[in-house]
Formats: sequence, C-alpha cells, structure tokens
Amino acid sequence: MNNTLTSSKIVEPTIFDLSSPGRNGVSFPDPDVPRAKLPESLLRADLPLPELAEVDVVRHYMRLSKFNYSVDDGFYPLGSCTMKYNPKINEDTCRLPGYMFTHPLQPIETVQGNLALMFTLQEWLKEISGFEAVTLQPAAGAHGEFTGVLIMRAYHKSRGDDKRVKMLIPDSAHGTNPASAGMTGLTIVQIPSDERGNIDLKALKEQCDDTIFGLMMTNPNTLGMFDEHVEEVIQIVHDCGGLVYGDGANLNALLGIIRPGDIGFDLMHFNLHKTFAVPHGGGGPGSGPVGVAAHLADFLPAPLVGVLEEGDDETPPLFGFVTPRKSIGRMKAFHGHFGGGHVRAFTYIAMHGPDGLKDISQYAVLNANYLLARLRNTYHVPYDRICMHEFVAEGRFDGSDVRALDIAKRLMDYKFHPPTNYFPLIVHEALMIEPTETENKDTLDAFADALIKIADEAKTQPDLLHNAPSTTQFGRMDEVKAARELVLCCWLPEDYAEKI
Repeated sequence: MNNTLTSSKIVEPTIFDLSSPGRNGVSFPDPDVPRAKLPESLLRADLPLPELAEVDVVRHYMRLSKFNYSVDDGFYPLGSCTMKYNPKINEDTCRLPGYMFTHPLQPIETVQGNLALMFTLQEWLKEISGFEAVTLQPAAGAHGEFTGVLIMRAYHKSRGDDKRVKMLIPDSAHGTNPASAGMTGLTIVQIPSDERGNIDLKALKEQCDDTIFGLMMTNPNTLGMFDEHVEEVIQIVHDCGGLVYGDGANLNALLGIIRPGDIGFDLMHFNLHKTFAVPHGGGGPGSGPVGVAAHLADFLPAPLVGVLEEGDDETPPLFGFVTPRKSIGRMKAFHGHFGGGHVRAFTYIAMHGPDGLKDISQYAVLNANYLLARLRNTYHVPYDRICMHEFVAEGRFDGSDVRALDIAKRLMDYKFHPPTNYFPLIVHEALMIEPTETENKDTLDAFADALIKIADEAKTQPDLLHNAPSTTQFGRMDEVKAARELVLCCWLPEDYAEKI
C-alpha cells in the first residue's frame, strides 16, 4: 500500500508507518557453522527496514487481504477470462511431494511420475481438441499464440512459400491476436463482422490471395457468438493456401460438444488457466499449450514428452523427451508451468471425465443465456441471438450520460466484481459478461437484479453511478492516472535513497 495514494475513503498506513524502534518479529537461532565476516562492500551504515512484532505484521496484511476480491470470495463475470471457481483438490495434488519437490533437470528415471502426467495431459488435450499433437511449453495464452504463429511461419518456409505476409484477424477476435502476429513482422488485415456477429464472408473472400499467411479466429468469438459459417471460413482460407489458427480461450463453451480439429482448424492454443480451472489473475501463472494438425506436428517446440520404451504387463513404459523433426526450438525454459498449470489441469480433467467436461460447457452456455434473457429488455444487446458462454451488452442508455465504466463501478457497491469493459471494440460501451458454469441460479439472479436496479439508477440518480463505488475501502480510483504515473516502489520510505 502507499500512503500517498489519494482516496475518497481511507488513507491506509504503510508497514513503515506502523514501525516502532526496538520491536522485533523474529529471533534467529545460533548458527551451527562458524560465522564468516561479510565483505565491507556488502555492508551499509543503516538498513531502514520497518521494526514490528510478528503480530503487527500478521494483522496488517490480514487487514489488507480483506480489501481484496477473489474468485473464492465472489462472482467474477469477466467476459473472455473464464474466471471459474478453482477446486481445492487441484491445490492438494500439485502439492504432493512427488510433484512439489522435483526439479526439471533431474534424470528422467527419477521423475517418471511427472513425465507420465505430462504425457497423459498431452493425450487428453489431443482427444478433447481433435488435434494430432500437443506441446505443453507455452507459458500463457498469448505465448501460445506467438508459438502458433511461429509454427505457421515454419510450415510456409518449409514449402518455399515466402511471399505470405498478411495475417487476417476478425474484429471479433481476442486483442492479443494482432499483437502475436505483429511480433513476427506480419501485416495485420482486419476482417469485419456481419450483422449476426459472424465473420463477413464477402470481406474475407476479397482479402484472400496468395499473400495470405493465415487467419487467427476466435470461435466462439468475443461477442459470445459461435460463427455460423466456420467451416466455410476455414475452407476459404485454405483454398488460398493460408492456415487457420484457433484462439482456444473460449473453449469452455465447446468441451465434449465439438472438436476444433475436426472442423478444419490447423492449430489452436488452450488456456489451462481458463478452461481447466488453473488459478489465474495478478500476472499468473498462465499456461497455453498448443495443439496442431498432422501436417504441423513436425514443427512443434522441443522437447515434447514421449514414450522412449514401450512397457508390457510387468514393466511400465519409460517416458522421456523427444524432438520433432523440424522443431521451431524451445519456447520456454524447461517444460512449461508444471505444478502451476499441468498438475492442476490434469486433476481437473481427471475429476470430471468426458461426461463431466461436456456438462461444464452445457451449464456455461445455459448460464450465459439465462443472464442474457434476464437483461436483454434492460440493456441493448447488439448481437442478440443464442450466445455461447458469454454475451456483450451496451452500458449506455438514451437520455443519460452514464457509461459502461459507471455501471461497472456501481456494481462494486452491490458486492459484485464488474464484467469486462470496453471490449470487444465493435460494441459501444461494451459490458462483456461471462458467468461460467460454476455459478448457481441464486447468484445469477442477484447479479441480474443488481444490473437492472443500476439501469434504473442511471436514469433517475446518475450521480450515484458517476461517484461509485461509495461503499468500498478506497472509493473510485483514477485508473488513467495510475497507469500514466506509476509508483513502482511505494513501500519504501521517502528518505530511503538518502539513508543508503
């Protein structure tokens, strides 16, 4: 916390404000080895760290933790993020000693259980998606996208096809898609949506020629719509020699219902931290494995987990690392987020099984359509048809100057986390709402009731929304100022530099 941050509610003391000379929170035991004299270059005359008892530190951070909002504390309707509840059994399995206390540089003979889990996860993701091969390396969704684009580039170059320089990206795609493609030097060409939220086929056909590298398609897209012409879209791109990348961030709507590989996608990343309930937010850990069709399998990053020696009735197989024939190389140190992502996702898939995974998607779609039905008469929904796991409404009203940000802030007074704001960009004042499958009807009704009340307030008491939130610890923050005037070391006292 920073006691210089302005707030309409509270100025929270820092840990330095609580410090009192002479207080001690820890006593170190006498060393069991001879003491060594530290080099003078490492010593300083004064180290101005706070002095507190253990109870002071615990109470301070416990108080701060209560200001936070988490998926264990309440509903997260963040569209595109799939912020579902994280089952606690996932935490138990990733802390098993055999997983927790191993190192990626150990000899493979000593980590066969870890490798068996990774190999099985690769196989399960192949089965779920319909792809030929999977790498677990990428550290997050955008990293998976970048990996996918490199695989696409390697494929084109292997065929001597160097003139393909344009990546087609629908205006309903995830925002990281153009960034991932742009990082490889490709020219980004935006494809508009039609009136039903699909890719505009006429605009797509007009762009397709022998310079097309590929198409990055999010399906269901960020409008929450399943593209009604997805197979035709894929065929159009394939006919001009391009590849089709599937952004798998919205896979939570498809589990057990449709496999992207079966309908023609060439490759796709998975978001283990979305679809398979690996905790995320606050910077990580993400996990973005990539699945590819047979013609791209040779280009996957190395190494993959494979079977080095087949087992029999008496001897288990020997797992180890293998390198695809035309691999693009390593994309991450070691083998991806093992404990942070792989073990948790493995547990989640194993716990649900095929029927349970299908239930996940069906309930996610049901929940989203229930909320849509409750809100469509209050909030304008520009693409109003049966949605998948999420939908996008407009956070504005005729005759009112209230905007989506005001609605989001007011929701905090009703004890709800706001939905995603201002994305996708093709919807004015967008409120992107994704309930996931883990929320019950009571929660959905309470959320819908709050949004309906807020809509009435926007027309009758707009200042309530302009000044919201009014019940939170710190009131309404200035996000623009916070982004432009970063305070990266706010925990240090102002005279810290002078003292050292």
